[in-house]
Parts: sequence; C-alpha cells; structure tokens
Amino acid sequence: MEIGIDSFASAMYGSKALSSEAAMEQLLDRIVAADEAGLDIFGIGEHHKKEFLDSVPAVILAAAAARTKNIRLTSAVTVLSTSDPVRVFQSFATLDIISKGRAEMVVGRGSAIEAYPLFGFDLNQYDALFKEKLNLLLRLREDEFITWSGKFRPALTNQPVYPRPLQEKIPVWLGVGGTPESFVRAGMLGLPLMVAIIGGETERFRPLIDLYRRSGKEAGFSPEELKVGLHSPGYVGDNDQSAEADYYPGYAELWTKLGHERGWPPVTRRQFEDLIAPKGVLVVGGPEKVAEKLLRHSEALGGVDRFTFQMDNAGLSHQQLLKSIDLIGTKVIPLIRPGA
Repeated sequence: MEIGIDSFASAMYGSKALSSEAAMEQLLDRIVAADEAGLDIFGIGEHHKKEFLDSVPAVILAAAAARTKNIRLTSAVTVLSTSDPVRVFQSFATLDIISKGRAEMVVGRGSAIEAYPLFGFDLNQYDALFKEKLNLLLRLREDEFITWSGKFRPALTNQPVYPRPLQEKIPVWLGVGGTPESFVRAGMLGLPLMVAIIGGETERFRPLIDLYRRSGKEAGFSPEELKVGLHSPGYVGDNDQSAEADYYPGYAELWTKLGHERGWPPVTRRQFEDLIAPKGVLVVGGPEKVAEKLLRHSEALGGVDRFTFQMDNAGLSHQQLLKSIDLIGTKVIPLIRPGA
C-alpha cells in the first residue's frame, strides 16, 4: 500500500489565519518533509474559496517538484468539469518534465461547486461536462495529434498538443464519492479509483468497489490495472491519546461550522469516538493503531493500493503536521510494508 497526504493548502490553523505567503511556505516545507520521510505521494486539491490557496494545484506542485526528489505529485482533485482538458494536460505534462517523471492527476466533477459559476458553466450539466472532458483528456494522453469534437469545447482537427510528458502515460485516477455510476465509469475506462470517504464506516463502500472491479473486468482490464485508493481525514500522533487530544478540537470546530452551513447537527464527542473506532472513517491515533486500521480497511475492501491522509483541516499547527508526517514515514509505513 502506498501512503501519502492530500492538502487543500489551507491558510487557517483553527481560528488563526496565516498570511498567504506564510501558509504557502509552510505547505511547501511539509511536502519536502514528506519526501524526506519516504512518503509515496502528495496531492493538492482544487478550491476557489478564501480560506484555501489551491485554486491552481499544478503551480504549487511545480514549486514542490523543484524542491523534492522522489515523492510523486498529484492533484486531489482537478475539477475537470470546469477546466479545459488541453490546459490541464499541458500543465501536468510540464509538471512531469519539472519533476522528472513524478506527475499524476486525480480528476473529478468536484464536490464543491464554486468553480461552476466562476468559470461560466451550468451546474445542471454537471455530469455531461465531466464525461466529455474526461474523454478528451484521455485522448490527449494517448495521441500527440488530436482530431476531436464535442459540445462544450471547440473542435480540434489534427492539432498537436505540447509539451509531451516524460512518462509514456501520466497516471490519471478517477476521484469519486458515493455515486455508483462513477464507479462503473472508472471500471469501464480501466482507470485507477480514488475514493473520498469522509464519514461513517469505510467498509460500507465495499459494494461500490466490487462494482468498479466487476465493471473493469467485464471491460477487459486486468486486476493489476484496477487500483483502488482511499482518501480520508486522519492524523498520527505519538500515541492514541495525544493524537485524539490534538485532533478533536479542530475537527469538531470545522465540521460543526460546515454543519451549520449545510444543515447538519453539531459534532459531539460520541460521534468522534465512533469515527475513530476500528471501522470508522477517521484514521487518527498512534502509529500502531493507524497501521492496524489501514490494513483492516484494505482487507474489508478487498485490497487498497493507496491511502492519503487529509490532515490540514483540523486546526493543527505546522509543527504538529510536520511531526505527523515524520511518524507516518518512520513508524506507520514500516508497519504496513515491513522492510520499507
């Protein structure tokens, strides 16, 4: 199992706002720390909100590429429905060159919708936009010269698209939530699957992941091609008690605020206890508990190829995040991959 981190480039630590310059500098320092600690992947999301700095993830990843050596760098996710696939491909091909072949992307429709009015797209065409643009992106990955036509973008007639990446094919993962059609689509296209699970019990996604694998097999793809990744909130501390004490206050504050905006009840300590329980979605604890939970999740879902922590959403300080990154690299990964 590969282990990594996804970040939304938050400029907030709890109620304390950082300057954009300081927040970005600290984020890049954490990516360097993840590389030095031996983590496999670091992802940057895409949002268009005041509290986040990740509206153009490829730029942040390019800055990180210049300061790192081994860690793979990915979007998490690129909101493809509101983007031009040609520009997305060019951005990540350029990132692949800068990073010497370490670029990836996770593409999706976006769970937040602020990009649709910002870029002039109709939210009622949510899925149609994504379907067409994914088709073009995958074509761009295959062919240097493109002839293509669609509804939402001007046609291309034997048009060359440059630069070309160093990798023969930049890995494109499909980011999904809980819609069965998205799991089927990923399987039929033979794309690796990144499942965002942020609430409840992780194993409830087993039927959807089985649907993905079955769809991929019927489309002629091998099990090795049908990779499964998980993205969930989490944090590693020195021990279970300290991790929970660090994580709970900021987590409760954030999700209570979101609940107020979306009509959910406030977070309670009992809910938190359920979520950090063995089957719960929050991967919070000391290294041993976290490793056991990740292995348990993998077994429950029929095998997980990648797990990414979302850590910078619970009011944790830069120093706490750096310490957690170090523990993931030095303690958690060796427990999951003995000999690593």
